[in-house]
Amino acid sequence: MSLMSLLEITSLRTEFSTRQGLLPAVDDVSLRVQPGEILGLVGESGSGKSVTGFSILGLIDAPGKITQGSILFEGTELVGASDERLRQLRGDRLAMIFQDPMMTLNPVLRVDTQMIETIQAHRSMSAEEARARCREVLVQVGIASPDERLKQYPHQFSGGMRQRVAIAIALLLKPALIIADEPTTALDVTVQGQILFEMQRLTRETGTALIWITHDLAVVAGLAQRVAVMYAGRIVESGTVEQVLNTPLHPYTRGLLDSVPANSERGQRLHQIPGMTPSLVNRPQGCAFRNRCSYAQADCAMDPPVQHFEHEHMVRCVRPLTGVKR
Repeated sequence: MSLMSLLEITSLRTEFSTRQGLLPAVDDVSLRVQPGEILGLVGESGSGKSVTGFSILGLIDAPGKITQGSILFEGTELVGASDERLRQLRGDRLAMIFQDPMMTLNPVLRVDTQMIETIQAHRSMSAEEARARCREVLVQVGIASPDERLKQYPHQFSGGMRQRVAIAIALLLKPALIIADEPTTALDVTVQGQILFEMQRLTRETGTALIWITHDLAVVAGLAQRVAVMYAGRIVESGTVEQVLNTPLHPYTRGLLDSVPANSERGQRLHQIPGMTPSLVNRPQGCAFRNRCSYAQADCAMDPPVQHFEHEHMVRCVRPLTGVKR
């Protein structure tokens, strides 16, 4: 493990027991995040992005289970850690922002009650000291009149403001890592842009690292330093944003980029990746993407090797698109 790595995930496998059989939602995933870094985790719905985030936080409930691998966070092994240890870390050193802020906020409690309880669960701090910290983070995320807002209930906030409060709660205890699970998907473009700007600023100012889970490549291009592309439970490509978005090595990454409307000429039909994501219960042998891939050949029926290129650009493919620029 790199001495500088805040988070080091190695060969992680998270399975769910279903009537059809074992479903490997996360399969042989390896990731690392450095302090203060923003990593974009992208892919279609059902690719395993959110389950990866929940696995890090120890939020996998039955019938799900981590069956393989290691999650080292600040040198502590999280796989197999006790519930008490995970509770100590969650909200303190590790935090999560959900897609729906009402998964974070209790609708029948005032905002100040929820925020102060979060602080006092982890710190020996008076209510007045905690309230001062609450005011501070509300201002950080761009909420005006924090004293008035603290006395309000979640239903008195707009959707964008509720998400800002959820982000503020994640920032309360200055965590080392925040996992953001598509937190701006349901917001309008203007509010989304404001929140993305605030998150970039906050990571710079606080040194907090961020894993931003999304299906929106445009968001990743403007927000993250590195990106990992997931398909059918596996990371198929990772590297810096410039490497992955400018010189994609995996046909799936290329297909995602070609599907962005801005990359099509006016009057042309929009490009789309044919077919659908395969069932993970009956994953096809070899490359899971081969039945949708225009580059597939007979040897794609073998399990694709992990190949490394310059500056830690990684791809899991039999035949990477080397030398092909967008």
